[in-house]
Amino acid sequence: MKAEYDFSKMKARRNPYASKLKKPVTMRLSEDVVAYFKGMAEEAGVPYQSLINLYLRDCIAQNRHVQIKWPSVT
Repeated sequence: MKAEYDFSKMKARRNPYASKLKKPVTMRLSEDVVAYFKGMAEEAGVPYQSLINLYLRDCIAQNRHVQIKWPSVT
């Protein structure tokens, strides 16, 4: 291996994985929700945050929409 490398002649190019990068966000989740995903993640052998990301990706792929019915106030 060389002691030094000359990178001055290299051409710059875009990162092909830039569109796949993840954005850090802060979320407040119920303890039972976190425990649920941590348990599933432990069984699957993946980090729980990755499991949550996979679940949300599946929601996008299946075009799922949340249906919320608020109780009517009279």
